[in-house]
Amino acid sequence: MSSLAYTRSGSGAPLVLLHGIGLSRRSWNPVIPALARHFDVIAVDLPGFGDSPATTEASPAALAEAVAGLLTELGVITPHLAGNSLGGWVALELAVLGPVASVTLLSPAGLWKRDAPLYCRVSLRASRWLARHAAPPLSRLVRYRLGRALVLGQTHGHPARLTHGYARETLEALGTCPGFEAALAATSTCRYLATAPITAPVTLAFGSRDVLLLRRQSRHLDQLPPGTRAETLPGCGHVPIADDPGAVAELITRAATRADRAPAAR
Repeated sequence: MSSLAYTRSGSGAPLVLLHGIGLSRRSWNPVIPALARHFDVIAVDLPGFGDSPATTEASPAALAEAVAGLLTELGVITPHLAGNSLGGWVALELAVLGPVASVTLLSPAGLWKRDAPLYCRVSLRASRWLARHAAPPLSRLVRYRLGRALVLGQTHGHPARLTHGYARETLEALGTCPGFEAALAATSTCRYLATAPITAPVTLAFGSRDVLLLRRQSRHLDQLPPGTRAETLPGCGHVPIADDPGAVAELITRAATRADRAPAAR
């Protein structure tokens, strides 16, 4: 039996949401109400994050295998997938393991040419260290708009607009997740490269204010499956879900609708 934690809401075609490194399924909360009007939304905690226990293998392929096991237990067939950062990479690996209806990538990790850029690794390690060792002062700091801008400015395009509760929850997830180091190590010396066919349509979007995955370092789109549709989320950062929930929900819904109509168009 799968040990992965998840929440499920809404009705319709299944939609699986996969979070980024250091986050949890709760990072999707700003968009779930809108998505649940159209989909059977399943937000999953990847192994070692949120309420899911860590595993010995934390590569994106291994994380995808764990999610695939959960979906099999739930009887979910041909879901739509949406993933942010590490979750985007996991979504691509999951799409190889079985049929999926569509894949939506929000600032996906893994699109570097060789190893993960030093800038990304140092930035993530610094954020993790602060969230673990300076949690009390940071939690007090994010009560204020300026504090949220200082603490979450690298990952969010409009950090001052975030609620205190969301900011505090984000810091707690980053500081307490047991799978962070293993996942970072597993993704630091490899990259995503489309070597196995993905038959589902893939939609990609980076936030215009994403300052973690820089354009020349981490956005080599030629590594993605042929026919990937690229868009931009204006004003959004690396974690666009809270920056503009309406735009993110609309992007995922549009990508899924386009995929559902594709067979009739051929």
